[in-house]
Amino acid sequence: MPKILIIDDEIAIRKALTNILTYEGYETEAVEDGNSGIELLKKNAVDVVICDIKMKGMDGLEVLDYIIENFDIPVIMISGHGNIETAVDAMKKGAYDFIEKPTDLNRTLLAIRNALERDKLIQETKVLKRKVSKTYDMVGDSNAMKRIKDLIERVAATDARVLITGGNGTGKELVARWLHEKSNRADFPFVEVNCAAIPSELIESELFGHEKGAFTSAIKQRKGKFEQAEGGTLFLDEIGDMSLSAQAKVLRALQENKISRVGGDKDIPVNVRIIAATNKNLQKEIENHTFREDLYHRLSVILIQVPALNQRLEDIPVLAEHFLDIICAENGYPIKTISPGAIKELQKCKWTGNIREFRNVMERFVILCGPTITEEDVKNFVSPLIK
Repeated sequence: MPKILIIDDEIAIRKALTNILTYEGYETEAVEDGNSGIELLKKNAVDVVICDIKMKGMDGLEVLDYIIENFDIPVIMISGHGNIETAVDAMKKGAYDFIEKPTDLNRTLLAIRNALERDKLIQETKVLKRKVSKTYDMVGDSNAMKRIKDLIERVAATDARVLITGGNGTGKELVARWLHEKSNRADFPFVEVNCAAIPSELIESELFGHEKGAFTSAIKQRKGKFEQAEGGTLFLDEIGDMSLSAQAKVLRALQENKISRVGGDKDIPVNVRIIAATNKNLQKEIENHTFREDLYHRLSVILIQVPALNQRLEDIPVLAEHFLDIICAENGYPIKTISPGAIKELQKCKWTGNIREFRNVMERFVILCGPTITEEDVKNFVSPLIK
């Protein structure tokens, strides 16, 4: 049941709001001055505050300032001396809404419902952000991971292009996201293109967009990934699978910071940072004439090699704990632990699918095993499958 705090020096207003809100199913607390309201907030959780502006002692705007600075609670200001300047001042300070006295019942209830809904959305957003940040956390204390983290710290703040190499499932996208999140472009889009998943005849339209009528199915103008990533980062995943014609256009975009849509003749300036990744040996692709050498040199200002999991087995204990925590939380399971014997058994396995495969195994443990994952569980559910 949502709890509403009413701060008003008029006893009639406090009683009226208390009766109305109690009837509507809310739990209420009512106090006569700002100091009492703040003391109550320090001791009890409250979902919405309704606060009068003109009060003896600490006035409503001072109370609002204190709440905004110290709590994360929507505040609805009310006043019998309302004017445009007062309302604007309250909203600028962070009030959720402003209502004139005598308060209209429907208007007040609507403001409370909207404030609660807004607060719910804010909390859900925070939870999602925590999940995302934890999902994209770089876990590991091995020397290889320390080198990568150090390199990211040194490179992220620049606009230098980065080429990330490593096998499938090693975490190349994770490195790209960390480079973006720690860069000066973090507030702008991170746009990913999987070059291996897009047919060669469509990759140019995907990257550069197209004009209406450029081809049969082009029924309207469409912006490509370069334009969508404006100001931010464009991540070209599996760039080793890009067609030579698309490579030529990407090279021009990198040289001139301009693109042109398919079917268009106008140059469009773009401001994006390019991060590319591949599981291929691009030097061999250059020898085989399937990848442009000039594009390779444009992309590889900074090279980051992501090691296979088999090359960083000392990270398995922290990786296991990390994934178990995430998967249990996502699925509503109590947190599971893993025994030292199970860890040693996991370190004997050959992880051909790298981190991606390891995460799948942790999810299997969460579903099939008891509160503590044992060495026997590893032998039963992992070893026969991947050794």
